[in-house]
Amino acid sequence: MNSILKVEGLTVLRGRYTALENVSFEIPAGSSAAIVGPNGSGKSTLVQAVLDLIPKAAGTVELFGRPIRRLGSLRSQIGYMPQNFIFDRSFPISVSELVALGQSGRTQKAAIAQALRRVNALHLRDQAIGTLSGGELKRVLLAYCLVTPRKFLVLDEAFAEVDVQGEAEFFSLLNELQREENWTVLQVSHDLDMVNRHCDYVLCLNRSLICTGKPEIALSRDNLLQTYGSGFSRYRHHH
Repeated sequence: MNSILKVEGLTVLRGRYTALENVSFEIPAGSSAAIVGPNGSGKSTLVQAVLDLIPKAAGTVELFGRPIRRLGSLRSQIGYMPQNFIFDRSFPISVSELVALGQSGRTQKAAIAQALRRVNALHLRDQAIGTLSGGELKRVLLAYCLVTPRKFLVLDEAFAEVDVQGEAEFFSLLNELQREENWTVLQVSHDLDMVNRHCDYVLCLNRSLICTGKPEIALSRDNLLQTYGSGFSRYRHHH
């Protein structure tokens, strides 16, 4: 397997609490992978540790075949969409200006327009980002990731603050761009039906890794019961 991400024995502490314990997995290059699990299972912690945003108590993370702390210029090939994009809504910055921040090197208006066009947001280019809806903002952040070529895209619950219809549209758009750009995508998601429909690879997490594999294997009833516990009820949306 040609892996773009390799994690071995990852353990993360939050104070005295073990947020992740001995997690190991690999993500094949060009695939779309999802992390699923109940609230408090360590999904966001795993994403942050993979990106070296928080310290590890033990274990290693390799991205593009290198230790995460030795990526150098390869860091520009990572796109990251956090769970909550917190900003001052009164700050006077337009959509085009925000997307321009994602460019490496000289700002090119044509590249910005093309990125916005591909996420169906060109009509928003002169709008202040503080006026955007949740779904519009997510698409603009995706354009930010598109404006410079990237290989690895990480999304931490990208569909927070997006309604059901917007989630379905965003998932389809992400799937289309992932194929076109040959991105490797790692995302946190609560929507198991969408994960089953669009992802190649699933990690079931509850502080430790319960299972990994293709959706038809990882999302079996037995695996989900082990991941979510006896109170598990499958997340379903009606589109």
